[in-house]
Amino acid sequence: MNKAKKSGPAIFMYCVIAITVITSIVCFYIYYGNINDSKVILWTGIVAFTVMYHFWVRIIMGNVSKLFKKYISYKSPWFKERKFEKKLYKILQVKKWKDKALTYNPETFSLKEHSLEEIANTMAKSEVDHWINEVISLTTILFSIPWGKFYLFLGTAILAMIFDSQFIIIQRYNRPRIVKILEKQNKQEIKEEIHI
Repeated sequence: MNKAKKSGPAIFMYCVIAITVITSIVCFYIYYGNINDSKVILWTGIVAFTVMYHFWVRIIMGNVSKLFKKYISYKSPWFKERKFEKKLYKILQVKKWKDKALTYNPETFSLKEHSLEEIANTMAKSEVDHWINEVISLTTILFSIPWGKFYLFLGTAILAMIFDSQFIIIQRYNRPRIVKILEKQNKQEIKEEIHI
């Protein structure tokens, strides 16, 4: 079985993680090793560590949630479109920018490789991943315990939550369209079976 090739966004994430891990280790070694007590070095390390944390934890949680994939179904009431959503997406002009967002695993949404039902379930799982990321983003506030600057870490948490919310919106915007096609397809199949 061929291993899936990493997408551009996935490679980018791993590169950012590698760079920020090295940067934070070097900066913390210099600062906490009493080589140089410059606050610039300390805060470069803290920023690098925070960025690394945000990226790494998303990859980890995406892999952990795969263990529960079979329990996530697009048919669950949580994933149903709400009355206010169509108006909201029009105001946010989702149709214009949704295709420009980065996709970590584009092949999981490929109609060539997956059925509509599999794609609808993948969209539901992806939404769950990003809701989990929303909660995880708030944990960076805890970094203010050793380093202070509560509002700085609150700011990074809010920015990370805004970043993840775009993916939740995209899944919630696209999924009802996939489900509608899927329902039409199922009705057609039922009609054909009845006629046989």
